[in-house]
Amino acid sequence: MPREEYQVPTAGGASAGGMTRGATGGERHESRSVMTYICGDCGGNVTLSKDALVACPHCAGRVLYKERTKR
Repeated sequence: MPREEYQVPTAGGASAGGMTRGATGGERHESRSVMTYICGDCGGNVTLSKDALVACPHCAGRVLYKERTKR
């Protein structure tokens, strides 16, 4: 069977359910696009989006460290 003819099986059988899951996956991706870093020079918290300039707005320091996860 060619790849173009393959239909992904769904539990409900309706293709609208697949569209809903795809939309929520995009929303989760948007919440991840903003990250919080710690400035290496002044120690301030810096929030950066995906295409933001990598620099501290407080001291213009360009060394940023990713925060550790809190488990």
